[in-house]
Amino acid sequence: MNYETIALDVDGRGIARLTLNRPEKHNALNGQLIAEMTNAAGQLASDGSVRVVVLSGEGNSFCAGGDFNWFQTNAGADRLTRSDEGGKLAHMLRQLNNLPKPVIGRVQGAAYGGGVGMISVCDITVGVETARFGLTEVRLGLIPATISPYVVARIGSANARATMLSGALFSAERAEKMGLLNEVVADDDLDTRIDEIVADHLEAALGAVGETKRLIAFVDSHGSDENLMYTTDRLADAWETEEGQLGINAFLNKQLPPWRSRT
Repeated sequence: MNYETIALDVDGRGIARLTLNRPEKHNALNGQLIAEMTNAAGQLASDGSVRVVVLSGEGNSFCAGGDFNWFQTNAGADRLTRSDEGGKLAHMLRQLNNLPKPVIGRVQGAAYGGGVGMISVCDITVGVETARFGLTEVRLGLIPATISPYVVARIGSANARATMLSGALFSAERAEKMGLLNEVVADDDLDTRIDEIVADHLEAALGAVGETKRLIAFVDSHGSDENLMYTTDRLADAWETEEGQLGINAFLNKQLPPWRSRT
């Protein structure tokens, strides 16, 4: 598919670079971008050659939240239309969150509102020290509804209250302390650190990665009794997969499995 508001490139190693590509609008979300991101997420999920996804923004901002014209259109729409547009954003976030591949957030600039939601669905995030963040919906008389499941899961309810209720902007240092960012680096070091993290993820078996993401989601949302049965079954399943058998045989024979390139 030819995209207009995003860019998608997959190299020979299976690294997909998914980039919000509306720099003149600070990569703000609109209906077209949401639709294209949803399509791209589905494409990445089904493409067996893709091993790692790097999510970033073009230009100076990661994502400025909702586009002004998109807001204006929704303001003049009826309740059903507004709900439908919100549902499309919610579906896009769920698609990204559920990708059976590691998603690395390369946060090269500011992120507000929906941009914070997009950071929250990444598996690991690295941001530059000059970036600024904000959950600013209440300052417009709105609420951060569709992004809230992912933001609250990412930073916890206490930090969500401390940021969502005022809408005040906060620094990359605070974002790291809250868990929105895993790491903060100097602007010039961002790509080097992203490359290091990508290299680490290329050492993992792709099927096992997808199952581990599902495992984490299940364990986080169920009690001890359900988790005992689920984890026992999943471990038994893992031993029976082709990856599991290749990996164990390679270990026993002091070799590297086929998906690994380094010791």
